[in-house]
Amino acid sequence: MVIDACCEALEPGFQATFASGLLDPTVTAADGVVAGAGKSVIARYNVYRNNVTVSLIDALAAIYPAVQRITGPDFFRAMARFHVRTTPPTSPLLFDYGRGFPSFIENYEYAQALPWLAEVARIERAWLDAYHAADLPVMTQDVFASVEADLLGSLCFTPHPSARVLRSRYPAVSIFAMNRRDGPVNPISSSDSEDALVTRPDQEVLVSSLPPGGAVFLTMLMEGAPLGLAVSTAFDETSSFDLQANLAGMITAGVFAGIKFGES
Repeated sequence: MVIDACCEALEPGFQATFASGLLDPTVTAADGVVAGAGKSVIARYNVYRNNVTVSLIDALAAIYPAVQRITGPDFFRAMARFHVRTTPPTSPLLFDYGRGFPSFIENYEYAQALPWLAEVARIERAWLDAYHAADLPVMTQDVFASVEADLLGSLCFTPHPSARVLRSRYPAVSIFAMNRRDGPVNPISSSDSEDALVTRPDQEVLVSSLPPGGAVFLTMLMEGAPLGLAVSTAFDETSSFDLQANLAGMITAGVFAGIKFGES
């Protein structure tokens, strides 16, 4: 078997053996692998392995540009390399790679000085998932006009495929936004927590910071809870919860695609 050749005809067992060493530098080339005339099997396999590793690191850099900007390319690529070597792809689509990277960052020894870094990464992952989510028209304010007042409490909502809510103990939305745009990065004076709402109302992904009570309110609605229960739970968590502002915000952001009725 010549490394540079197409592998389509290889037996599944050989493919598994060949692939098992692509992310582990301690594994030697599988038996049966040969190089072209005058070429070293070890050298060619190492080149192939390096190309695979670099491609996956590049994929992570494309998915998590804010994280890379925060840490710097050298730190990011070293961190990503450790993740790549323990986490092979499970999908042929590179944009689907790296779903476990935020959790890896959270436990990565050398990132502990940046405790909010993993949460910024989770927002970036949600941004990409929202970008690739299915197209569906968003719900408009008009839907409420047809609902009788005594039925509002039992109103349930169908989430838009792009909508995601992420809770954070840190100003992760502000850090994310500052590092996803061009220009200088200024210090963030606030250390307040920021919950993120990620949506795609008009083919453009939006990342918004939710007001007090907004995260639990929208999460319950997205999980199928009726409006009345979601409102009471939001008030239990935050006495300053503003129902009108949150309703207006969720419609503008395109969090839901429609309504239905459940039990009040």
